[in-house]
Amino acid sequence: MNQKRPIRIVLGKPGLDGHDHGAKVVARALMDAGFEVIYTGLRQTPTSIAKIARDNDADVVALSSMAGSHLEFCRKLKPMLEQSGLGNRLWIIGGNLPRTDHANLRALGFKGVFPSSSRLADIVAFIEANVP
Repeated sequence: MNQKRPIRIVLGKPGLDGHDHGAKVVARALMDAGFEVIYTGLRQTPTSIAKIARDNDADVVALSSMAGSHLEFCRKLKPMLEQSGLGNRLWIIGGNLPRTDHANLRALGFKGVFPSSSRLADIVAFIEANVP
């Protein structure tokens, strides 16, 4: 029997952001939905997230950002993900994301933008709808 593996998500905490409670809640909800989640832990660099995502053949690269440096971080991460062969994977970001930044995040390739008020079920449904 040919069984497809679960959707694999690398969930990263970028930069100096030390707030990971929300990321852990999201990770648990994703695991409960049947996804495989690799949580990077705190204070990751763009290089480390790109490497972890590449090494784990991630279907989804997810970021949780509460510190306000999300645009700068995503600008640095984008070319690294593309160079790692992950340009065609689903990129999403959640956290403290002002509405004024949503269009810029989407323009950088982050198809899913989830402010901290987002429902966990909506994040799960978005991933299911956007990963073949």
